[in-house]
Amino acid sequence: MNILTVFNHAGGAGKTSVTREVGYELSQQGQRVLLIDLDPQANLTGWLGVSGVERPETVYSVAVDGARLPTPRQTHGLSLIPSHVSLALAENQMMGRVGAHARLRRALLEVAEDYDLVLIDSPPSLGQLSILGAIAADHMIVPVPTRQKGLDALPGLTEAFQEYRDVRPDLTVALYVPTLYDARRLHDREVLAALQDNLAPLARPVPQREAVWLDSTTAGQPVGLYAPGSPVHGDVRRLAEDVARAVGLKVRGGAA
Repeated sequence: MNILTVFNHAGGAGKTSVTREVGYELSQQGQRVLLIDLDPQANLTGWLGVSGVERPETVYSVAVDGARLPTPRQTHGLSLIPSHVSLALAENQMMGRVGAHARLRRALLEVAEDYDLVLIDSPPSLGQLSILGAIAADHMIVPVPTRQKGLDALPGLTEAFQEYRDVRPDLTVALYVPTLYDARRLHDREVLAALQDNLAPLARPVPQREAVWLDSTTAGQPVGLYAPGSPVHGDVRRLAEDVARAVGLKVRGGAA
């Protein structure tokens, strides 16, 4: 089982989109995929068409009480532990509790035989839930928008990773993912060049093609289900290939 946390403390980087699309594409390639929504905003949950979530279905009891993982929802061939706004209460409950940040990893290791891949959608913060997701991971996947704010976020990311490695020395960034890329804009090309000079390993950039992304989100469906064979689906498939290659997953139709 590979546990990957999609992380960037800055909002709008594309974490939820990367989690949903990579998870769905790799599930279509034969991987048994579990998605975990750690963001109290519950965007991943909604973007997969899941509603009516109650707090016991989230990781709240895992984080606060050390409970076992709740039974996942099933949606679009994926297993999902959804989120709910009340998950935010776990932030205060976890503080001062020895070992709280290791509880999600421990719970995941108990179900290691059930899944090939776990993808965790981390909240856009450096709070307790983000630490929970980072300590649970084998590797981090880091979306970075090809905007100035993407470059501005890099020092904070570096500092956060250093702190996480104090607890998990073996934690690595498996892949940085340039997102929201528009090759027509000089600014985007310059930022991408800066990322190529300073970050490794770096995925192929994910182009900004807003219409299909927005419409698939409204429909609560991954792009591969909403618009199979579209240019955006091609972008998603390339991203999934890059992620699989970065973490050594063996998938149908391509070498990892």
